[in-house]
Amino acid sequence: MSPRAAPPRFGPLQLVLAAAGTVAATLDLCMDGWVAAEYARRGHPGWAALSLSLLAAASGAAQACSWLWLRSDPPALRPAVPVALLAALHLLQLGFFFRCLRALKVGWRVCWAKAEEEDEQRHMAFLSHDISMLRLFETFLENTPQLTLLLYIILRTNKAELSQGLGMGTAFLCVSWSLLDYHQSLRSFLQDKYELSLGSSITYFLWNLFLICPRILVVALFALLWPYGVAVHFPLVWLAMFLWVSLQGTDFMESAGPEQLYRAMVAVILYFSWFNVAQGRTLHRSIIYHGFILVDSTLLALAWLWGQAPSEEHSYLLPVVSAALPCYLLGLGLKVTYYKWLHPNVQVQQEGRQDEVDASGGSDEVEFRSFLEPDLVNRRMQWLAQTHFALSRPARQHFLNGAAAA
Repeated sequence: MSPRAAPPRFGPLQLVLAAAGTVAATLDLCMDGWVAAEYARRGHPGWAALSLSLLAAASGAAQACSWLWLRSDPPALRPAVPVALLAALHLLQLGFFFRCLRALKVGWRVCWAKAEEEDEQRHMAFLSHDISMLRLFETFLENTPQLTLLLYIILRTNKAELSQGLGMGTAFLCVSWSLLDYHQSLRSFLQDKYELSLGSSITYFLWNLFLICPRILVVALFALLWPYGVAVHFPLVWLAMFLWVSLQGTDFMESAGPEQLYRAMVAVILYFSWFNVAQGRTLHRSIIYHGFILVDSTLLALAWLWGQAPSEEHSYLLPVVSAALPCYLLGLGLKVTYYKWLHPNVQVQQEGRQDEVDASGGSDEVEFRSFLEPDLVNRRMQWLAQTHFALSRPARQHFLNGAAAA
């Protein structure tokens, strides 16, 4: 491994993508408000209240993380804004957008103001990593529950309003964007030879999509049978996932209290999608998780089939439900394909090293970027990169030394 690796260069394309991500987040917020207003206008205040509650809970959790991260960031990377103003912005649920605008400002300076010093590049990388993680949190805490609610309402009323269709479209856009952006952020910690390819991006997105869609469908169908049953099912599964994450041990936040918040949010993500939180072999954990979700989703679908035979106007649901299992299995197949041929460890294996891909038991040889300034490296995302990719022994020791120095 080289003694020093520069951060990935931030160029005009990355600036455009960052701006597009900010616009997408703003559009999604506006669509959520429009959908809730339409529910209230059409005489469904309960649906409007539930939609706004999901939005408020997700935003509150993301703002709490953003605030805690700002307070723990190195002084050199903190914004030159009074603490009281920062606190007010987060209380007003504007902390995420403040981060986005700040990142765009730094990105513009890097791209067009000739501020191409390495520290500026590292600063931009630090900001973009946090934004990527916050976007992922808010997506799975708000967009996936909103998708489930929208699908439930469409199935119950057997019609889709314009606001609902646009709401589902923006929600799926945010889910896909956050997954790809998160994957790209993790890849940025690897050496340049492991850069994200188009095939890797498409496969990564598709296997997540094919695993998430059947899950949303069966939860919506179960709610169609027993609307209040989800209020029992979700807390039970969430608690099981929270305990599972806690038993694995995590080291994402700076202290024990905020770490529980992180684990609680990860448990919500795990209700809908796989999310690795621990270093080491992932094969057995992945099998346990997907086996549990497959059994749980099958039971939800069977409960709907047993308790509510589709009426003539819902006759299309039978083939849709029948396609859910093949869709989930296809997602698992694409996941195996990704780890077998497109994962960074495969490149190591092709270089002649004795190695296995992460999905087959973990690697010790994938090379991470080596940073001499640990204060300019996003420790949170670097830790997650270790859990997603196999880490070489020298890199692991270097990271531990850097984290201690930070």
